[in-house]
Amino acid sequence: MNFKKEFKKFVVNDFIKKYSECKTPNPCIECNRYLKFDAMYKKAQELGIEYIATGHYAKTEWSEKYNRYAVKKSNSVSKDQTYALYNVPKEIVDKIIFPLGEFKDKQEIREKAKEYNLNVADKPDSQEICFIPDNDYINFLENSRGRSGACQIAKLGYGNIVNTNGEILGKHKGLYRYTIGQRKGMGISSKEPLYVVKLDKEKNQLVVGTEDELYSKVLYAEDINLLLVDDITEKVKVDAKIRYSGEAVPAVIYPMENGMIKVEFDNPVRAITPGQSVVFYKDEYLLGRGEDKLKKFHNSINHASIAILNCNNMLIVSRFCINAVNFIPKP
Repeated sequence: MNFKKEFKKFVVNDFIKKYSECKTPNPCIECNRYLKFDAMYKKAQELGIEYIATGHYAKTEWSEKYNRYAVKKSNSVSKDQTYALYNVPKEIVDKIIFPLGEFKDKQEIREKAKEYNLNVADKPDSQEICFIPDNDYINFLENSRGRSGACQIAKLGYGNIVNTNGEILGKHKGLYRYTIGQRKGMGISSKEPLYVVKLDKEKNQLVVGTEDELYSKVLYAEDINLLLVDDITEKVKVDAKIRYSGEAVPAVIYPMENGMIKVEFDNPVRAITPGQSVVFYKDEYLLGRGEDKLKKFHNSINHASIAILNCNNMLIVSRFCINAVNFIPKP
């Protein structure tokens, strides 16, 4: 199967476009969404194949409580990849097989591969983005002329580094070179440690602040897409994970008017980043996904997309986006 055109359109071009918008892209998640669980599944159907299998560390199972199939965390805590599966269409969950879900560590899989004389048994784990093998994404972006978003990357040239009071501290070399929460590599000095707290595309400014200014406790979300339940009518306690390698932390979600959801963390969370997703877990099930948009993050200067899922080992609620608000509406 040749999906080169789809891969370029939905993964590579999206990667460049997200950086041009000062967001953090999720190429593996976009690949899951448009290639593995869309194009590949449709092709399988055309060929009369009922099931598809991928190498994700995850499981699927029938939930009696929710009366449907759902995605579940794998037996490997360190390798689990359910965070990247929040946009799997609920209609095909029962048609997906995750053979690695029962393994507790990579060594078990390597031993099994050796039993079958597979030449990948000792292949090192890959940590790079597959289309950037040298992991130099800055060089990739700067040499991506002719691709979607590339012209906008070129416009993200040198600009001012300012603190949250607007005072100029230095010059940055292009906003796409920096990430929220970054401390080093900015070329500025200060009496106290400073971190990137915002990429201001409109002013072409890199905004820095103290570590305290990276934390927020409340956010508002829109574009909700529930997969495990049809609606959320009351508050739900969840564990929320805002990045792939992060730790899930306790939070409460509240339904609001106009389909929005309020997310209140038990403790402030660090460095919510534009383009990243937050996933909620409860009752071991994945509830859904949403779309990422450039929105305002509560009363701080951060923003991000999110995904809500239910807790204890299984993806469940929904990925959604932070709503642009200048006030704190009541749930």
